[in-house]
Amino acid sequence: MNKHVLITGANRGIGLALVEKHQALGDVVYAVCRKASAALLAFKNVHVIENINVSNDQDLERLKITLASTKLDIVINNAGIMSEEVLGGIDFSAVIKQFTVNAIGPLKTTQALLGNLKSGSKVAIITSRMGSIGDNGSGGWYGYRMSKSAVNSAAVSLAQDLKPKGISVVLLHPGFVQTDLVDQQGDISASVAANNLILRINELVLENTGQLVHANGETLPW
Repeated sequence: MNKHVLITGANRGIGLALVEKHQALGDVVYAVCRKASAALLAFKNVHVIENINVSNDQDLERLKITLASTKLDIVINNAGIMSEEVLGGIDFSAVIKQFTVNAIGPLKTTQALLGNLKSGSKVAIITSRMGSIGDNGSGGWYGYRMSKSAVNSAAVSLAQDLKPKGISVVLLHPGFVQTDLVDQQGDISASVAANNLILRINELVLENTGQLVHANGETLPW
């Protein structure tokens, strides 16, 4: 059965690859982004919803109105930003911006879409193992690490709150992916990452809700 899938940050990288994969599966795709790319607009039968900043209340209200009573099977909170901060010269405005987009954004988006979710729906948050405290053996990257740790915490609360409604939540680390976010220096392509992420979302059930999982299937430490 075709699914109704919403993907944020859908204009490039992993988000764009997820749009491509879900469209190929015959799913109804809602591609949410700040500004649509030519590559995204080239897809047929994809509902592109642009001018949406996932941390902006007015934008999310417009998203709710656009979707109206549409029921979603899967929401993939993929939008995110990254910058590197060095101790002694930390740009705290950049830290706050990463918190706003990476941590608060997925929580705001999920809350805005509660009326579009139903029993059996799934919420995926694309996080990073860099948000794992137990896995941090190299330091640095203060804003990104902190923002991802924060969204990990939020997702566990979401999992607890949504479980009685039959809605499951998963935190997914996509791997080191060749995207603009890391200047294309990753180990795997966005296409491979998208395939792996879809496999993990397919495995998501209420019994394993709230887990932090690598896209390759490995359970990651908190």
